[in-house]
Amino acid sequence: MTERKQLYWEDVEVGSQVPTLPKIATTMMLVKWAGASGDFNPHHYDDQSPMAMATGGIIVHGALKRQWLIQLMTDWIGDRGWLKKFSCQYRRLDFPRRMANFTEPMDGETWLCKGTVTNKYVEDGQHLVDCEIWVENGRGEKTVLGNATVILPSRNTEK
Repeated sequence: MTERKQLYWEDVEVGSQVPTLPKIATTMMLVKWAGASGDFNPHHYDDQSPMAMATGGIIVHGALKRQWLIQLMTDWIGDRGWLKKFSCQYRRLDFPRRMANFTEPMDGETWLCKGTVTNKYVEDGQHLVDCEIWVENGRGEKTVLGNATVILPSRNTEK
């Protein structure tokens, strides 16, 4: 396993951006997610289900988009960082890519998971960073909004 670059509390400034994490979702990925999560609601895989017909197609699981945001944060903070608090709200529906074949996406969009540092502080000996995070669709609309607090190691406490 390759160790990721470690982020330290001293490296972070309020207003700095969390590195963007691009994501795609295909119908095949949604079926796999359903199997892993146990969420077999038909509007996530059957375009003939009443809800999918009402919304214009099958929709990406909200919980999958939540996991994208968790990955955004854990990728950023490195192996020695901790995700202390996390919350999100689903604001818009997202639709998966259709497939030209089993491996190549035919159309659809790439979602961008993004974040901004909103606060940095020390509390009870923990070096904390608060972030506003979101999932943005191909039209620049924020479809999931969230907040996270992470604990980062400090270079000053490692000496």
